[in-house]
Amino acid sequence: MAVSEQQPDVPDAVWQRVRARRLARHSLDVPAAGGIPAVAGAICGAHAQVMSAAELSIGLRTAGTTRADVRRALWEDQTLVKTFGPRGTVHLLPSDELPLWTGALAAVPMPPGGMPVAARMDAAQTDAVVDAVADVLREGEPPTVDELSEAVIARLGDWAADPVVPGFDGMWPRWRQALHTAGHRGALCFGPNRGRKVTYTSPDRWLPGFTPMDADAAQAEVLRRYLRAYGPANAQHFAQWLSAPRPWASALFASLRDELRPVGPGESRESGESAENMGTTLFELADEEADPDSAAPDSTGDSTGPDALRLLPYFDAYAVGSHPRARVYPGQAAERALTRGQAGTVQVVTIGGVVSGVWHQKRSGRKVAITVEAFQKLTKRQLVDLEAQSERVGEILEAAPTLTLGAVETGKHL
Repeated sequence: MAVSEQQPDVPDAVWQRVRARRLARHSLDVPAAGGIPAVAGAICGAHAQVMSAAELSIGLRTAGTTRADVRRALWEDQTLVKTFGPRGTVHLLPSDELPLWTGALAAVPMPPGGMPVAARMDAAQTDAVVDAVADVLREGEPPTVDELSEAVIARLGDWAADPVVPGFDGMWPRWRQALHTAGHRGALCFGPNRGRKVTYTSPDRWLPGFTPMDADAAQAEVLRRYLRAYGPANAQHFAQWLSAPRPWASALFASLRDELRPVGPGESRESGESAENMGTTLFELADEEADPDSAAPDSTGDSTGPDALRLLPYFDAYAVGSHPRARVYPGQAAERALTRGQAGTVQVVTIGGVVSGVWHQKRSGRKVAITVEAFQKLTKRQLVDLEAQSERVGEILEAAPTLTLGAVETGKHL
């Protein structure tokens, strides 16, 4: 019997070991000694639609890192790149992995739906937009989106300017629907902010001579990396994480069948080989080593190991990528911390990798007020963890933290 969403009778001990492995891969058991790009790569990118959330995601996984270190890696050292990653959302990725991600993401089929038929672009128009974006960004100072829009429309004509794309501040021009596609194809990444406005630039400025990887090789490697960070998982989980069609994800799993093994008592490799089983059976890489053992609290008083309490920001990679949801978001956690099954819209408290509360932060000058609502009575050990995590959040954000235990009534970040 394979471990899957439909099999809640799998022993809890199995899932405890799985969560311990995931926490170790995410450096959430013991923060890594350094290597900001390596940590970002290990979690398949840090979601950066909210930049402070990305800074927290990386900072909580690396010892001593602050937001200034993350910004330095991004804008000065350029060992990180800000671009459109999984699900077409903004991520921080290691710059030297840009060929991998563009090679893989550019070839992921787009799910049906999205824009109204009258607003859509055909393949030739999309190609024209991507080429125009690439041309604009190769030279000159990184433009804002409005400056980029003017240049793209000047190259392509009035059809690109049609205001048909719903945006935050009205209707955007037609070409804007291909912005993330340009990122996936390696024509665009983010440049340094100009005041409060984002800018865009050419990936060649981050990685000279940059060329996307072969699509088949890149997609296979992304699946391997996903399973390293979030496995065991099935094709449905992978499709949801990547915002890709399930049949395509099942076929990709099936193409790597010789590298995978099904997880669960009595499973054999042959029992999970059909494309249908790829969507229900949970798999891990066949060369996975033994799951990590528990660790004791360290000398600083902050717990390490698979039972540690952690504060995770919006759209943290662990919270978004971990399945089955029922094993990560049990009971009240599913009601409070998921939005129609979507994870990441709420900042969560985890204990042993299980969502066990929610939290909120409010910045005011050099101070940050942290409110935590736990779904259970915290032990003395967990309260010590919570104090340490609060101090760590303040350190990362370069602010003095105050911690309050109480109800969190803020809305979800959508």
